[in-house]
Amino acid sequence: MVITFPEDRIEHLITDVMKAEGWDTYTNDPDDAGKETKWGITLASARAYGYTGAMKDLSEAVARAMYRKRYVDEPRFADVLAIEPNIGAELIDTGVNMGTAVAATFLQRWLNGFNDTGSRYGDLHVDGRIGTVTLDALRAFVRWRGPQGITVLMRGLNGVQATRYLEITESKPSQRKYLFGWVLNRVEM
Repeated sequence: MVITFPEDRIEHLITDVMKAEGWDTYTNDPDDAGKETKWGITLASARAYGYTGAMKDLSEAVARAMYRKRYVDEPRFADVLAIEPNIGAELIDTGVNMGTAVAATFLQRWLNGFNDTGSRYGDLHVDGRIGTVTLDALRAFVRWRGPQGITVLMRGLNGVQATRYLEITESKPSQRKYLFGWVLNRVEM
């Protein structure tokens, strides 16, 4: 049986991410790894999607399509949303801010860590890609641990996200100006 996540909820999640990214603000901060950015979409991401126009002119509709393709459908985070909406939303947000492979790796690492000596589901190969094995492990984890497990998994995902932000600023001090906002807007309690 295929379970899908309602389209209007996906659009709402994309809106939330776009707001966290600065909505329709155009920036070109030399310290920002993304350089030219609008709607939270970097120039590199826009070009990879096939957008050839000026970043200042990037429309909301094109940005939404990019978010949907790159941060929801391609990494299979829509499949995670269908299993557990909070975890899926967290992966989308983390994927936008850190890369989808990083978000998927965080999930795979935590699922392995919580796997009760490997007896609840097969240990995952941590490769940063969501596939059938990862989705099956998430289903098994949610069945086994229930709502409390979801809470703990969310805490784990947010914990490694916060740690990664700190590590980024430690290795590249120019990024310190973003640290407070990253933790405030991206790491949930």
